[in-house]
Amino acid sequence: MDYEMIKKTVEGFAETEPWYVPLMSNVSALLYEEMEDINWLGFYVMKNGELVVGPFQGKVACIRIPVGKGVCGTAVRDDETIRVDDVHQFPGHIACDSASRSELVIPIHRDGGIIGVLDIDSPSPARFSKEDAEGLKSVVAVMEKHITLTP
Repeated sequence: MDYEMIKKTVEGFAETEPWYVPLMSNVSALLYEEMEDINWLGFYVMKNGELVVGPFQGKVACIRIPVGKGVCGTAVRDDETIRVDDVHQFPGHIACDSASRSELVIPIHRDGGIIGVLDIDSPSPARFSKEDAEGLKSVVAVMEKHITLTP
């Protein structure tokens, strides 16, 4: 995948409208179009100390995820990117879509704290490489430079 092209496109989105709703909406649509073998791709946003579903592409999602629960909540608690080759082996995995087999979650930061996560699921085991994780972290870094939580 051409992460440099994706970053340039996301930079254009962010410069046009940094508010998280349209920015995350367009980024989720772009990544969902560009990535292969994905069954869910989107964002969860921090609200009142827990993750709440934000803009996404795919099947109906879990609405709330407590910090420390599942892959997304663990990524927030530990403030780290988590790449899971087999979600069935991840302690406390939350199965929003039973077809998901692997997952990649990247925290999103702003003003010194985590404001949400990028969450990507695949029906294939070990779908996400280290290169995917690094490339997508660089895309998130572009978002972090611009994103705002208020319109």
